Amino acid sequence: MAWNRERARLVATADDHKVTPAELFFDLVFVYAITQVTALMAAAPSPVRVVGGMVVLALLWWCWCCFAWLGNVVRADSGALFAVLVTVMAVVLIVSLAVPEVFADTRGGLSEPLLFVLCYGAVRVLHLASYWISSPGDPALRATLRRTALVSVAPPLVLLLIGSAYSGRVQLLLWLGAVVVDYGGIYVTGSSGWRVTSPGHFAERHGLIVIIALGESIVAMGVGVSGFPLTFAVLGASAAGLLLSAGLWRLYFRRLGEAAEHRLTSLDGDDRTRFARDVYTFLHLPLVAGVVLCALGMKKVLQQVADTGHYGLAEPLHGVVAWSLTGGVGVFLLGSAAIVLRTSGRRPTALAAGGVCCLAAGPLVGLVPALLALAVLATVVAALVGLHGRRAAAPVGAVEAA
Repeated sequence: MAWNRERARLVATADDHKVTPAELFFDLVFVYAITQVTALMAAAPSPVRVVGGMVVLALLWWCWCCFAWLGNVVRADSGALFAVLVTVMAVVLIVSLAVPEVFADTRGGLSEPLLFVLCYGAVRVLHLASYWISSPGDPALRATLRRTALVSVAPPLVLLLIGSAYSGRVQLLLWLGAVVVDYGGIYVTGSSGWRVTSPGHFAERHGLIVIIALGESIVAMGVGVSGFPLTFAVLGASAAGLLLSAGLWRLYFRRLGEAAEHRLTSLDGDDRTRFARDVYTFLHLPLVAGVVLCALGMKKVLQQVADTGHYGLAEPLHGVVAWSLTGGVGVFLLGSAAIVLRTSGRRPTALAAGGVCCLAAGPLVGLVPALLALAVLATVVAALVGLHGRRAAAPVGAVEAA
């Protein structure tokens, strides 16, 4: 019996803690969840549907972040927390299954919007309960958990529940309001009590979720050509899409991730917590959202290039899909610029200008062949990454001295 209690207890982490296989296993369900967000937007592309996809992504992101923070202070492979993680995986899997019909429940059976909200609420409650159990001697954290439950969990859940009874724009506005209240509540509750025990672990966890998003963009291209014959145009579009993903990867892992981790390591106490909240919890969301938006555009490019029976090689992208191709990159670049500014205090002019130009380039995408638009965008991102790299003077030392 004593052995069983030892296996079940929560185990605190140390400052050299690394990502565990249990956390990698936990992330698998979010691979599917992010894929479902792209499917939600691709099924009926429209500005309203894209905003809805971003709302769903923001809610899923909160589910992931909750346990990224918890796994930094308690070992995810300890018996008790691993059991919680598996339970959360099952709940998030249900959430993911409901995503494609969350704004248009036409399949019958259970109410998918309501199921989504109930499961999302279960994840948030499990997170707070696990944190509470892990901190019996930490009154500051327990006080923060109470404030979080009252400000950042209960009110958004009420809005989500009310929204699930509606459809269309009313539901979307209520759910968008829930996201705003949820994220804003984190600032109201403050940083006191939260801990980042291992900066290396925290940075690695967020790097892994960026990898997951980039991997989903590659999967989206494969889905786009599924069932169509391979042609030289398809191969060229695939290569351009991979080059684009590689450019975003290099920007993050060679220009952003290392500097942010060094800065996080140099801080302590509430300063470290605030930096982790700002750079990782908040500013990594635009990175993931940008990749997901871009994946929507890449999927449609590959689909049009492959489906020669309905599209010609000169066919451009249309509507919100045309914007998502470059707009997704723009969101990623602006998020990157904000991370550089928060990390080092430098003004990332090239990144910010590139982000604004990409956001505004949607109408131009609708004027040129889809394959050409993807190839040009991949080239521009590669050039921008090189330009930012040359202008970044001694990033590690500069950050540590900032």
